[in-house]
Amino acid sequence: MLEILVITTPIFLIIGLGYLARAGRLIDHEALKGIGTFVMYFALPALVIRALTQNPLEEVFDPHYLLAYGAGSLAVFGLGLALTLGLERKTLAAGAIQSLGMSASNSGFIGYPVAAMALGPPAAVFLALNMLIENLLIIPLALILAELGHQTGNGLRETLRQTGLRLVRNPILIGLAIGVLLAATGQPLPRSLAKVVDMLAGAAGPAALFVIGGSLFGLRVQGMALDMGQIAVGKLVLHPLAVLGVFLLLPDVDPLLITGALLFACAPMISVYPLFGQRFGLGDICAATLMVSTLASFVTISLVLWLTRHSGLFVLSTG
Repeated sequence: MLEILVITTPIFLIIGLGYLARAGRLIDHEALKGIGTFVMYFALPALVIRALTQNPLEEVFDPHYLLAYGAGSLAVFGLGLALTLGLERKTLAAGAIQSLGMSASNSGFIGYPVAAMALGPPAAVFLALNMLIENLLIIPLALILAELGHQTGNGLRETLRQTGLRLVRNPILIGLAIGVLLAATGQPLPRSLAKVVDMLAGAAGPAALFVIGGSLFGLRVQGMALDMGQIAVGKLVLHPLAVLGVFLLLPDVDPLLITGALLFACAPMISVYPLFGQRFGLGDICAATLMVSTLASFVTISLVLWLTRHSGLFVLSTG
């Protein structure tokens, strides 16, 4: 258990520092937003570029990982949609946003720092794969359904067009495109530019965790227990189980892939979840769920790390 705490404690201490910085008024909301912008537009894209260019392309795009993580995420998304629409009789927009919270991990801000401490360099490769699944599959699917349910009058074609434009401008996807291009052509970055990419990539984990902590300050959870609990359980319990279930159906899968996928899947939902929810009048529940899930993820992440120490299905290296 001490080895698990060695991995998780620094992560949640940095989250705590972000919270204390906001609580002590060392930084305000706008300053925190600026740090988040730095992470999203510079540090994470650099991290993805470095991951793709430091490994052969055929090793990065692992079909087993993409299939298992993608299918597991889709299964949980579908389950969440069926629950909210079929049993709870909520709108399509509400169902899509709640399902998004259950199936899209905070891969860049929490999943990667945890996996990096537990697995080392392979974590960056898993991050790149997760960014593909989340940004090209889960998030667009949720936004398209939510927009259709919101009945903005744009229609399916216009909704698809607007979603496509947002994806084209997504800095993570731009980083993915640059990394794939460099890896496919075998063209190395100039030494000075490669150094800049390394420096930015190294800042991604700590800065992301600090932003998460600062974002938790001031959130309130009263009157949202049912929806909040449903989304949190879906994200922290059902999502990892679904991903693991698909992996177990595949033959001869590298245990490192299973471990990496579970560490990302048991992370809380994406940090911009409240922003997506706000568009459809669900900002408060999304923000409150993000706070509770982030705090509860200390338990789920620690549990997965403990299981990696006591099961032959997994592999864990703190070196």
